[in-house]
Order: sequence, then structure tokens, then C-alpha cells
Amino acid sequence: MQDQNEQKPAEHFHEYDGIIELDNNLPTWWLWLFFLTIIFGALYYLHYEIAGGLTLKDELAIHMAELEKQKSEHEAAAPAETEDALLAAFDKIDANMGAAVFTSKCAACHGQALQGLIGPNLTDHFWIHGKGTRMDIVKVIREGAPEKGMPPWGTSLKREELYATAKYIMSKLDSKPTGAKPPQGEEVK
Repeated sequence: MQDQNEQKPAEHFHEYDGIIELDNNLPTWWLWLFFLTIIFGALYYLHYEIAGGLTLKDELAIHMAELEKQKSEHEAAAPAETEDALLAAFDKIDANMGAAVFTSKCAACHGQALQGLIGPNLTDHFWIHGKGTRMDIVKVIREGAPEKGMPPWGTSLKREELYATAKYIMSKLDSKPTGAKPPQGEEVK
């Protein structure tokens, strides 16, 4: 009987523990992919580490600056809100639109009858934020109360919807719903 090593030339394979490894050439597509990956890695390193390419933090800073610029331009273009201007705007707006917006966005926390659930009762004369004026109510709806868990609605509501919601809330003052939450905040008369 012949030995296995004598049957196969030693320069074409390696054998270890009965496992034979052939010396096949790597596929051409694999070699190209390997070399392209090395080239890409070198260019990537050069661009971001040596040439000063923008990092994700740099891109975020640029986008945040653009956002602040747009916000300031938007605020400058918006008409100034005064109590008299809001009174005139509230006269033109239908409170039924505000009731629909309140039901879809606010009732989960303030209750269907504004009696207060997680959020405060909106039918009494006690206010946590502001003094219960049109401007204060519009401001709280627009900017929210993050420390209390209320999101800002100014970005997702149109101006008319925001004003209509504030008008609806003001129309429910002194409605005394059943199961109203106890007063919170300062009393304003």
C-alpha cells in the first residue's frame, strides 16, 4: 500500500489531522473587492482624519444653526400677538374647530370635559402657567409644558387650530364638569 503523501505532490496541498487544504487561487472578483475596500478605507481615513472632512457632529451643528435661523425668520414674519390682536382673531375663529382639535390632541390628558385627568382642570380659575389670558393659553399650547409632560403643539398645529383650541378652552371656563380635578396653581380672578 502506498502512503497518502506519496500519491499527491506536496507543493499543491497541506494536510493536518487528515484535513487536506488545496492551494487554489482566490477568485478575481474577491480580490478586486478586497483591494477596493483597502483603497476606500485609505481614502476615508485621509478625508476625515487628515483633510478635515465634516463629522456627524459638524453636520448636526450646521443643521441646528439653519433651524435656528429659520425659526428666527419665522418668528420675525409672524404678526405680534397682543391680547387685542388675539381678541380680534378669536372673533373670526369657530370654536367647533377648537373642540375637534382638543378632542384629538388634548382630551387624553385634560379630559373630554376639560375636567383634568393627568393634566390640570381647565374649567376653573386656577392656572399653573400664566394668568389664564388668551396670550397665556396660546403660549402654553404652542410651547407646551415639558416639565409637566405637555408637548409643544405649535409645530404641528396651524395658527387657526391653535387659536380655535384656545378659544374652546376659554369657552369652557366655569362649566363645572362632574369629576373635576381639584384646583392646581394660582387662582386668577
